Amino acid sequence: MAIRLIVSFNIVPGKGADFMRAFAPVIAEVRAEAGCEQYELFSNPEEPDHVVLLERWSDQASLDAHSAASRARGPSPTTPFRRGGTIMERYDM
Repeated sequence: MAIRLIVSFNIVPGKGADFMRAFAPVIAEVRAEAGCEQYELFSNPEEPDHVVLLERWSDQASLDAHSAASRARGPSPTTPFRRGGTIMERYDM
């Protein structure tokens, strides 16, 4: 069963482009992971300080491996550009 994650980020005002640039290498790396069917970042043109990451994983094992790989990467390069926490929604498909 595929898994969809929708992750919402609030960005420090005026730092949306910096956030997107910092996230670009992570996106390239994650897209190469086994079971990754989608990993895309979208900015909201009406609310430039709000960004959404859409993820789709083929199964729970792939998502678990991704989570372990993310922890191994260490701190996110986007942390300095975030304001507040993230919101993650999970949907089984």
